[in-house]
Amino acid sequence: MDSINRMAIELVDEALDFADELGIESRELDSGATELDFGIDADGGIEAGLLLAEIQTAGLATIQTRMDEVAGAPMPHVELATDHPDVALLCSQKAGWELEFGDFDGLGSGPARALVGEESEFERVGYYDEFDLTVLAVESIDHPTDEVAAHVAELAGVEETAVFLPTYATGSVAGSVSIAARAAELAVFRLFELGYDPLDVRSVSGSAPVAPVSYDEGVAMGRTNDALAYGGQVYLHVAEEFDRFDEVPSTATDEYGTPFEEIFESVGWDFYDLPESVFAPAQVTIDVANGPTHVLGETNEELLADSFGLR
Repeated sequence: MDSINRMAIELVDEALDFADELGIESRELDSGATELDFGIDADGGIEAGLLLAEIQTAGLATIQTRMDEVAGAPMPHVELATDHPDVALLCSQKAGWELEFGDFDGLGSGPARALVGEESEFERVGYYDEFDLTVLAVESIDHPTDEVAAHVAELAGVEETAVFLPTYATGSVAGSVSIAARAAELAVFRLFELGYDPLDVRSVSGSAPVAPVSYDEGVAMGRTNDALAYGGQVYLHVAEEFDRFDEVPSTATDEYGTPFEEIFESVGWDFYDLPESVFAPAQVTIDVANGPTHVLGETNEELLADSFGLR
């Protein structure tokens, strides 16, 4: 496969070319790294959020919106489909890079992770990237600093001027849209955690509602995760049967039925103090090639209505 950082850079170029139309802003850090603000100070909308999700998956997924309902209320949903779930989702889209420097706190996702390749999924998938430019999407309420850019450049093995950092707050339109695009990734990663070979996941489609934006980052974190855990739906076409498919949806967790704002409060808002099993879609259909089709879990529109503040 071609370099996923190269493919993501092409999408970054598109974002820079149409920054005004997308409602995003770019700035060059003192180090020469480039930040693309999709939703901290910038007003990026749904199209910006879709492009952000494409960058996070390095262009290896088809991502679009559709209109659907939550508890009878018309709301946009994001749909993602890919025939490359191992690389697009596990090796790129997954938010697996913790960024903590002084007052800066953020979470990184995107193809820069494949230049580092230290997470266990890279070894199992067998994909490691090589390229002289890199992209790391940063979820934070603050703009990334030169210290962040230097850290990314060092681990990725590139010059600081070669680092591109699409950034967004969870509490933004682009944040809500790009996070809703993660339903499929959560299902594939959950299977990987359970011991299923990610190379046996042939194709995946997922959808989730776009959570209403809150500028209170705690509320935004709760709503966007509720959108996935209680409204996310995923279809997976896989090669082999597995005796733990029933553990994939969020309904299999002890925390099911609890709003995520309460879940985060219980651990002091530290993601890494939570079992990774809580991050799962509500409902999955797992179609085994030449075998059975498992339908597991269920959505919870009552909880979503409360979380989203629907009146």
